[in-house]
Amino acid sequence: MTVTALSASPPLLRSSFQELVTVSQTILDVMPTALYVCAADGTILRYNRQAAELWGRQPRVGETDERYCGSYRLYHLDGRLLPHGETPMAMALRTGQPAHGLEVVVERPDGGRRIVLVQIEALLDEHGAILGAINCFQDISERKATEDELRRNRQDLEDFFENGAVGLHLVAADGTILRANQAELDLLGYTADEYIGRHIAEFHADAPVIKDILRRLTRGERLDKYPARLKAKDGSIKHVLITSNAHFQNGEFRNTRCFTVDVTERYKADEALLESQQRLAVTYDQAPVGIAEVDAAGRFVRVNAALSSVLGYAPEELVGRSFIELTHPQDRDADAQDYARQVQGEIAHYSTQKRFLRRDGGVVFVNVLSSSVLDQQGQFRYGVRVIQDVTERLQAEERLRESERHNRELLEALPAAIYTTDAEGRINYYNQAAVAFSGRRPILGSDEWCVTWRLFTPDGTPLPHDQCPMAVALKEGRAVRGEEAIAERPDGSRVPFIPFPTPLRDASGNVVGAINMLVDITERKRAEEHQRVLIDELNHRVKNTLATVQSIAIQTIRTSADIEIFSENFEARLLSLSKAHELLTRQAWTGVNLRDIICQELEPYHDGSALRVRLEGADLMLEPRVGLALSLVLHELTTNAAKYGALSDGQGIVTVRWTASESGSPDVLRIDWIESGGPIVTPPAKRSFGTRLIERTMTKDLQGMAVLDFDPAGLRCVLELPLNQL
Repeated sequence: MTVTALSASPPLLRSSFQELVTVSQTILDVMPTALYVCAADGTILRYNRQAAELWGRQPRVGETDERYCGSYRLYHLDGRLLPHGETPMAMALRTGQPAHGLEVVVERPDGGRRIVLVQIEALLDEHGAILGAINCFQDISERKATEDELRRNRQDLEDFFENGAVGLHLVAADGTILRANQAELDLLGYTADEYIGRHIAEFHADAPVIKDILRRLTRGERLDKYPARLKAKDGSIKHVLITSNAHFQNGEFRNTRCFTVDVTERYKADEALLESQQRLAVTYDQAPVGIAEVDAAGRFVRVNAALSSVLGYAPEELVGRSFIELTHPQDRDADAQDYARQVQGEIAHYSTQKRFLRRDGGVVFVNVLSSSVLDQQGQFRYGVRVIQDVTERLQAEERLRESERHNRELLEALPAAIYTTDAEGRINYYNQAAVAFSGRRPILGSDEWCVTWRLFTPDGTPLPHDQCPMAVALKEGRAVRGEEAIAERPDGSRVPFIPFPTPLRDASGNVVGAINMLVDITERKRAEEHQRVLIDELNHRVKNTLATVQSIAIQTIRTSADIEIFSENFEARLLSLSKAHELLTRQAWTGVNLRDIICQELEPYHDGSALRVRLEGADLMLEPRVGLALSLVLHELTTNAAKYGALSDGQGIVTVRWTASESGSPDVLRIDWIESGGPIVTPPAKRSFGTRLIERTMTKDLQGMAVLDFDPAGLRCVLELPLNQL
């Protein structure tokens, strides 16, 4: 910071600057004006609470990116943008010259603007080097508004003089006409050159009358509707009423100011005036807002129907009662104090929002505008109070706030990532789901277009934020649908998603921002990939199944003596294959239990009275391909047992035992098929199709082995296959 280079400065300057930098924040905050201190490079070193309130924000002290002024934006009085680097503070730090009495416009982040009066002093060391500067600035918005109002009043006064419907002229002490408005000239038909500069008596038809008028005005008397006759240019006589008073300066008569009212059409004017008064009375009573005339004590003198309706009292019940009495107790003191200041002449008008107590006990919220009506001496006569019922509006605002709160809570509760931006794409809201989705907390008002860290197209190409769907929606003013993108989190993980950016518009149809919902489609992508794998697997399985069916058909034909035998054997083998497929389908082709395959083949041979099938072994899941192959092998063994072996009569028993360790190798599954109690077994004269199918399936398809023993007591078969296929 600049304050580290104070050692070369005179003690007094160094001390003053150091005190400004190190003074207690409490002391700064109690100072009656806004101020801040900058280092020589423009860095803001200190500021007080009044400055922060005027800026509408709290700049970071010592931040080099924020220099010369802590306001959001600055403007010249004519509305031109004033860059921070060209502000009075920046100029003072460059030149070392003070800047006093300059006026600039400060814009707050919320868009509000205030006019401030700047007083800047640069602090120099003994060599003229700039140590820094202090800016004491004051909010003069109200003063400027007053000045503007005064300027407008002066313009209105000038306009009133020149363009007033009533004749107006100024007369010097010697009777010379100094100035006249157009209404005065039109009244008599003269041009300005023909009228101004001549003696007023030349235009009066009655010399005694103008003499009396001048004499009274010279004595300081005020004339009110003094009747006179004036000579018009066309020779006609105009009957007028003159209202005038004299202007004295240092006790010396300077001039008179005269209003000339043509009353030639007096009766018409009276009728018009009466009609106008009646119209005003109707307007007063039929006005949609409450209007009341109140005396100095706060008592109602006159009320209209609208105010009577607001308060629930009849007009005659309100007249004579104090408005303070009908005010809610918590609002009485503030309104009473303001009205007392108005009666005393300290303020001409004021506005307030308060509550009235209705006759039925209810409470009504109102906006009150209180103005003073003064007498000719400028003293308070009575107050005019315009009272508007804003209960419904406030209730609507409360409902709106509640609705906004509800909507915000709803957005927070939604599981989808949602965020909004302004019209320029700056993020101004996001919910917690957006934080979880993006893996970060966006910076409100700074981050643009999207809450994500980085973006990519579905093919992995980097996608700049200003080209993302949200940016397109804002720039083109349309909703964007059907796009996909990939968000990368700060930790490197990526999330595929579908955005739904939608522009937000104001009542005029202008885009004021946008809302976006980011739908995580990770699970859908996984499902699609899983589906693709399943389809590929299904295609593979269908091909394998068709090949198996083809092989079964060919071998069955070769070993069948006639079509009936072929049909019977082929159908049984296809049925066995179908049942195996059904088992796998129940498990979504993730595997099949060996016990289920064995039970499915041997189930038809359980007679219900005695167990002819014995199974010994633990549950063991097989890979689908292994399950299909074993089902064919077991089908052939079962068919053989049913035709020639233990299941061909009512006495035989089939025992199936399986183990993963009995063979001596922990990597081999052994299945023992043992038949007993059936007919005497004799070895076949030649190898059957079933035998070849068993051996080929075990050796070729399952990389295992099959040993058949045609023991006279019953067929025995040992099946072995590697466990790594399970």
